[in-house]
Amino acid sequence: MQFLALYAPYFLLLSCILQNYHSIKAQVIDNFLNCNGTVNYTSGSVYEHRLNLTLNSLVANASLTGFYMTNVGDTNDTVYGLVQCRGDLSKNDCNTCANTAATKIRQLCLSQKEASIGYVNCSLQYSNRRFFSTFDSFPRLNLHNYKTAPDPVLYNRQLGNLVKNLSSKAASDPSRFAIGFTSYTDFIDIYGMAQCTQDLAENSCLICLQEIAFYIPQDGTVGVTLLSRSCNLRYEIYSFSVSPSRNQTPPAALPPSPLLLEPTPATTSTTTGSNTTKTGDARNKISSGTIIVIVIPAVVALIVIIAVTTCSCYLLRKKSQSATHHDDVLEDGNDTMDDALVIGLSTLKVATSDFSDAYKLGEGGFGPVYKGKLPDGREIAVKRLSSNSGQGLQELKTEVVLVAKLLHRNLVRLLGFCLEDEEKLLVYEYLSNGSLDKILFDQGRRFGLEWERRFKIIVGIAKGLLYLHEDSQLRIIHRDLKASNILLDEDMNPKISDFGLAKLFCGSQTHGNTNRISGTFGYMAPEYAKNGNFSTKSDAYSFGILVLEIITGRKNSSFRDFSNLQSYAWQHWANGTALDMLDSSVGDHQWRRFEVLKCIHIGLLCVQEAPTDRPTMSEVVMMLNSYTLTSQVPSLPAFFVRQGSSAHSQQLGACRESSAASEVSQSVNDVTITELDPR
Repeated sequence: MQFLALYAPYFLLLSCILQNYHSIKAQVIDNFLNCNGTVNYTSGSVYEHRLNLTLNSLVANASLTGFYMTNVGDTNDTVYGLVQCRGDLSKNDCNTCANTAATKIRQLCLSQKEASIGYVNCSLQYSNRRFFSTFDSFPRLNLHNYKTAPDPVLYNRQLGNLVKNLSSKAASDPSRFAIGFTSYTDFIDIYGMAQCTQDLAENSCLICLQEIAFYIPQDGTVGVTLLSRSCNLRYEIYSFSVSPSRNQTPPAALPPSPLLLEPTPATTSTTTGSNTTKTGDARNKISSGTIIVIVIPAVVALIVIIAVTTCSCYLLRKKSQSATHHDDVLEDGNDTMDDALVIGLSTLKVATSDFSDAYKLGEGGFGPVYKGKLPDGREIAVKRLSSNSGQGLQELKTEVVLVAKLLHRNLVRLLGFCLEDEEKLLVYEYLSNGSLDKILFDQGRRFGLEWERRFKIIVGIAKGLLYLHEDSQLRIIHRDLKASNILLDEDMNPKISDFGLAKLFCGSQTHGNTNRISGTFGYMAPEYAKNGNFSTKSDAYSFGILVLEIITGRKNSSFRDFSNLQSYAWQHWANGTALDMLDSSVGDHQWRRFEVLKCIHIGLLCVQEAPTDRPTMSEVVMMLNSYTLTSQVPSLPAFFVRQGSSAHSQQLGACRESSAASEVSQSVNDVTITELDPR
């Protein structure tokens, strides 16, 4: 201890050197660039000519209001462009930044029909498709200050309040820009900035800023810049505003804080864009001879203790890494989730016999799932996310925050999670019958799925989706509804699982857009698979595919003659042979003809091309609980593949459905049950 105390000043000096090195290093990469190489144009083409006009127009108009969007052309070669500068940037600086962005994007994204580039002071993007009024919140550039506050809990609380306030102000301001500050200590303030592109609606801007805020580290990092295509967030412990406005007045002189490891009391840092300049009082300058006298002994001492410091830092980082990850997941704005959700790694190793293959239930897209038993006797299913899986910390955070707040008999229940020693584990209630696909598509087990159970599963899934879309506190789009994500308990009750790709909506919003299309082909709605547009109606499409799978007992990807499941179902419906679709394994068990027809009808309504034509989940549940078929006639399904011999019957089918014959088969408790034949 005396040895460490003796060389404490050198530790401080070393820390300062490393901190300044990282700060400078972070500012070398001051922009993001994204070139879409999947869509190209040829040199000298109409598109290239219009692109040049678009970029020239963006640069010329950028400095007028700090924001400009345009489109050039009215054919397939239309170019859409947008440029935006920081809200506090001068006209001259805005023009300079926009000109740099336009020049670089042409040089670095040669021949690409879609590209985007972003700097700290401005961003520019163009595309051959209309992207206005849709947002992409994924951070393309993430700059860290690398310094941490001495009291991360207090810092994160104050920062969270600042980010929320700035996000609300930016969203409600016509300029979609806001700056401000809040107190951290008596001597230190936190300065922040939030901005969206001005084409976004207020609600879209707010959601974009809320989503990008998920990427703010929870370890007390004192400065972060997050840049995405549609919105930006930045905060520091110094005023970085180009021109102070909105009554923001930075402190005249911030007292030095040794706990924050500032280099020297006489030196302050001022950042403008990506350029860092340092100023100091000439009276405090140190002569070269003095520097040599101080630095050489320090360097010799540092060489001796460098191994000790390196090992100490490494061990401390390893020790705090797990706690930091836990904080990332537990913190949801200012609401802290119950610590009881945290389950120790040692407990889960004992429960699963150290993740033994004998306890393995299956392998999902994100990693294996193991069965286990907690010390209190509860049976659990542990999802172990593999290090190379597509589900990272953000997806895990989404799943924990969502599922822990959702309580419904048709949603899987989250019991806890664990983030230790590089492990990412989610712990769920164990459901003895596993996933629906393991039974539905298994020739040996599917005979246990008589029609009554299948209908019960369809109704349960619909009620679970209705809860997510309309009845929970949050509006949630699942985005990955499929047979393998439906789990069955001992009574064959269905429970929707796997919320890693789910999206939250606030207020009355029902749709969004993303450039990161994730999910399972075959279950994706056309508007999502093609353009990244997702909504409650895209979940309804996935539900329709799932219903048709449950009825037929066949995977949507297993069809060859009719190319896909919805085409197969439509042709049977149009030809009046819909009941022939029913899985033969149902056999001669008692099943209600009208229930089967009703489910086929609902399935076809859900897989229609236009989202507006599909029913909401509340309408689906109402139809499932009704004793008659809906009078609504389904149109051709999305991704329909025409077959020559059936084209005529397809046209006749739509006409026949509207005048379907009905026959009364029985009455129960004076309730008339009507069966409608689609012919």
